[in-house]
Amino acid sequence: MLAVYGVMIIIIFLLLIWSKKVSVMVALVMIPVLVGLTAGFAVADIGSFALGGIRQVAPTAVMLMFAVLYFSVMLDSGLFDPVIKKVLQLVKGDPVKVATGTALLTMLVHLDGDGTATFMIVISAFLPVYQALKMSKLVLAGIVALSVGPVHLVPWSGTSARALSVFEASSAEIFIPNLPAIAAGILWVLFVAWYWGRAEKRRLGVADFTYSFGENFTPEERRLRRPGLVGLNAILTTAVIVLLTFEVVSSPVLFVLASLLALQINYPRLQEQKQVLGRHGNNIFMVVSMIFAAGVFSGILTGAGMIEAMATSLIRVVKAENSGLLVLFTAITSMPASILFTPDAYYFGVLPIIRESASQLNIDTLQFGRAALLGQMTVGFPLSPLTASTFLLTGMAEVDLADHQKHTFLWAWGTTLVMTLVAVLTGSILL
Repeated sequence: MLAVYGVMIIIIFLLLIWSKKVSVMVALVMIPVLVGLTAGFAVADIGSFALGGIRQVAPTAVMLMFAVLYFSVMLDSGLFDPVIKKVLQLVKGDPVKVATGTALLTMLVHLDGDGTATFMIVISAFLPVYQALKMSKLVLAGIVALSVGPVHLVPWSGTSARALSVFEASSAEIFIPNLPAIAAGILWVLFVAWYWGRAEKRRLGVADFTYSFGENFTPEERRLRRPGLVGLNAILTTAVIVLLTFEVVSSPVLFVLASLLALQINYPRLQEQKQVLGRHGNNIFMVVSMIFAAGVFSGILTGAGMIEAMATSLIRVVKAENSGLLVLFTAITSMPASILFTPDAYYFGVLPIIRESASQLNIDTLQFGRAALLGQMTVGFPLSPLTASTFLLTGMAEVDLADHQKHTFLWAWGTTLVMTLVAVLTGSILL
């Protein structure tokens, strides 16, 4: 019965956000609470489950809060201006070049594994170009969403870190075998960007367009630029990425220290610091509040046993009919699973049950880590209503979440399917 209530929560949640009847934040919190009460759980128990979920996501919320602040400082100070200017010089007024340039810049910027920072940087750079050329903003959001997917499999991303933790594996065991699949995913995304760009070119033609990055800066944005500190900021950012990669310091602590150091270096005056914090306070609030709302959602489903019940029912069906294709099933469903499960719920709730079932079937369990990463909160996270950065992407691109999902979902699933095919052919996952 718990599985039924869990499915009920997910279906009601998806129907409400797709119908745009309530905000996602309200849906994340209220639906599991109401269904939990209907299922017979006491108010105190539901409160305990929710608090457990909040505690679980608290480190992620802290990391994102200060990661947004760090990369906001880098963006305001102009760290990425030289690269952005060069890309914009090359794309000019050709929609095909604009779309392809969007994909390439997104992949480059996302090497740090931080979706929030990537969305802020790329959307800020390209939105004026798309507006000037009258290109679809859904194309912009879609290309950026697709482009972060394959790159998000880097071992220092939060998603990969969860998989490595669950399987107690090294990056060499999970990440290295997936490299051919990642390369295939990148090629697929570049093809989609070219395809969408060509469609926009047929619709709009090539414009006589010159755009100088920075020409539309406000006086405030110009005052915050620090061109003389680009080199120092690049060194600091490189050091942050290296420390993240080798896990010298926990990521929440690292970003707390790095963001405040960056703030002090670039804006030593108290008034300037207040100005920067004021500029980005809304984005930080939206990111963190959505994380905590998702924590309530996953906390209630996990604490009430609904996640385990749903996963057990799913595995029972798969074992009975297709036990030999369990790894392939995990890979193929990994991207759509991002719409249904938070990364914590999937990697710490669902995947351990799948892993145990595989162990009983004498299947190499590491394959399931590789298979899950081909879509679950990697390719899928920029479309998931359960990740705060998705709302940052759609908000900055000025598109609706439901429209973004309808436009991009099948193409994103295509990325996972292409990566899965290559993973099977190269032996990363075995049938």
